[in-house]
Formats: sequence, C-alpha cells, structure tokens
Amino acid sequence: MKKLLVIFAVLASLTASAQNFQLHRDLDRDLFTSTFEMFKMDKWGNTFTFVDFDYDADNGISQGYFEIARVLKTEKMPIGIHIEYNGGLGNFKIDEDNQGGYTINDAWIFGLNYAKGGAKSGFSTYAGYKAIKDAGKANFQITGTWYVNFFDGKMTFSGFADLWSENGDDEAIAAGSVSDELVFITEPQIWYNATENISLGSEIEISNNFAGDDFKVRPTLAVKWNF
Repeated sequence: MKKLLVIFAVLASLTASAQNFQLHRDLDRDLFTSTFEMFKMDKWGNTFTFVDFDYDADNGISQGYFEIARVLKTEKMPIGIHIEYNGGLGNFKIDEDNQGGYTINDAWIFGLNYAKGGAKSGFSTYAGYKAIKDAGKANFQITGTWYVNFFDGKMTFSGFADLWSENGDDEAIAAGSVSDELVFITEPQIWYNATENISLGSEIEISNNFAGDDFKVRPTLAVKWNF
C-alpha cells in the first residue's frame, strides 16, 4: 500500500502540529485513494500517523492501511529514536457472490531519525531494524523524505523513498508473508498551493518488488485539504 507523505523536517521547523486530507485518482489502477495524515510535536519529540483507504467499483473500500510513528527527541539530542508500526487489510472479488480477504503483515521498526530543514527546503531520514510478523528472519528499512518550496511558496516538490528487506524462512516465503527480496518504493509529489487550505497536484509512485509486482510506475491526480 502506498505511503503518502508528511515531511517531519518542515513541520518541525514551522509548526507544532498539522493535519491534511488527500484524495488521489490512481490512473494506472483506476481507483481512488484517500489519506488522512496527522503530525504533532511535543517536548519529547513528535508523533506522525496516517491511514489510507483504496476504493474501487466492485468492493467499495478495497484496502485499508495504517502507520503510526513516534520519534523521541529533545532539543539536546542531535538524533531521535524512531519507533513505528505498520499494518492493514483488504478484500477482493472472487465472483458475483463471494469476496476474499487478506491482511498486510504487521511490522515494527526501531531505529534512529535525523531531520534538518527550514521554510524553503529540508529532509528527514531514518534507518532501523524491521520486525515483520511471521517472517522468521530479521529485516531492515531505510526511509528518506524531502521537500522544496518555490515560487514564494505557491509550489512544493516533496516526496519519500523507502528501501526495505523482506527476508523470511521457508514457511513465510511459501505462505507469501514475505517476498525474500529487497523492496523499493518512492513517491515524488508536485503541489500547486492554490490557497492556504487547498493544494492541487500529482504523485508518481515508482516501485520494484512492491505488493507482489515487479517494476511499476503509477501516476495520480490529487487534491489536498490542509487543516
């Protein structure tokens, strides 16, 4: 499931909390995806969470995916401690009368986070140990995000890139719980900030070995409401 973006660095430099709602039209998969994101800072670091829902004509909500991440960091700490949980579920049409279901394996990530940025540009990155449910082997994930504001803030180029391993024992591979391959996904976004609340834009999901697919490029058209 795609992971839409909050940039930790820009939010940390500009505001104590932020929320947004996005609606994307996936031009490759012919479906809509909605995303709600929230970011909140406090004296012990920050919390980020989002939930995605995919919608298609046959099943309505065909997939839901959830992430929540906590960075423990004070002003005196140059690097934060990153703790994250991922999970989700979905359904698919078998025939006119029956549907099947599946879960996206729970995963926990424990690592270190570094962010730096200002009003015009910045980045955030973390690397950590990734514990995938029922994998039977250790894994890792590296994530980077970026943003660049230009034309006096009317345009924003942002995005993220994830690289993680899906190592597993024979049982996990046979069950399809893991792919036993490296997985890569990046989602660069371009936004026109029409007003303080409304942004119009596009995203291109580029992935390899993600969600059972080989190399894929999936563009979207999107609208975002900033609370």
